[in-house]
Amino acid sequence: MSDVGIIEKLEQIAIRYDEIAKQMVDPEVINDMGRYVKLNREYKDLAEIVSTYHSYKEITENITNAREIIQHEDDAEFKALAKEELEEYLAKKVELEEKIKWLLIPKDPNDNKNVIMELRAGTGGDEACIFVEDIFRMFTMYFKVKSWSYEVINSNEGGTKGFREVTMSISGEEVYGQLKFESGVHRVQRVPETESQGRVHTSAITVAVLPEAEEVDFDLNLADVKKDTFRSSGAGGQHVNKTESAVRLTHIPTGTVVECQDGRSQHKNYEKALQVLRSRLYQVEEERLAKERADQRKSLVSTGDRSAKIRTYNYPQGRITDHRIGKTMYNLAHFMNGEIQDMIDALIMAENAEKLNEGITEQS
Repeated sequence: MSDVGIIEKLEQIAIRYDEIAKQMVDPEVINDMGRYVKLNREYKDLAEIVSTYHSYKEITENITNAREIIQHEDDAEFKALAKEELEEYLAKKVELEEKIKWLLIPKDPNDNKNVIMELRAGTGGDEACIFVEDIFRMFTMYFKVKSWSYEVINSNEGGTKGFREVTMSISGEEVYGQLKFESGVHRVQRVPETESQGRVHTSAITVAVLPEAEEVDFDLNLADVKKDTFRSSGAGGQHVNKTESAVRLTHIPTGTVVECQDGRSQHKNYEKALQVLRSRLYQVEEERLAKERADQRKSLVSTGDRSAKIRTYNYPQGRITDHRIGKTMYNLAHFMNGEIQDMIDALIMAENAEKLNEGITEQS
């Protein structure tokens, strides 16, 4: 893209940024919470691009001025200084153009959202339940590094150890943007504790990462929701077993069922279950729209298929392999202790490279 093309595109973004700033102080917008939240989100998303645009504009002006001095100035010392500055400005311009190229890649509007994460045991019986617990621990240790907070919404223990399923909410900065590539089948290869012959078994669990839907994102008609209460079957002492604090919600039109039994209050369990239900239905709608918009696109990173095997954890060899990008790491012990950022960064980079290539193809 030429200098003029970059400037024109960035100018349009800067104009939009200023328009949003004006709208956000409009009393009519302030009183419309849904509209205000969306505008505020867009304003934050554009802030870095606009700041970089101002830097880029200043650099291009400095380059023009330096070239004029070199062309018209008679003072040799002054001319030499201008040449030095021009070299610095040109290097900075290249650096900013590279940054702008990545900043202009379309962002997923859900990236800044909080998350509902669901972990479920798949093939492998008790070993799969144990691996759910291992992955749950891995993620919670990662959340600690990121200073994110999480809350377990629902959990069902396995037959002997581990969990059949765990559902939790995670909140913090850009949670969905960092965790969205964890959706899919996670496969483990290791010798189970119950294996007397020392043979390596393969088990699997599924991970679903849902952007947390707010009321302004998805209008859930409560008339379509059937509520049932029952006694909690989980650990929690006498209290949970004596009162019907557990809640089951069924979305009648789609048959989607959500349970929440980890809280002691039926009201709190109801609110949490509603939160999960809204997020699940929102995700289904998002996936449908995404398929319509990009039916031709076959992304290696965002398969959108939760039944796709995305990663293998091989304990005998101490390695983790992400099958979407072909990346293998040999730090399994550290990885299972929450040191997963390098893999997440590689996945984000791979998707951005795909988007960038698509943009170049469309322009050519």
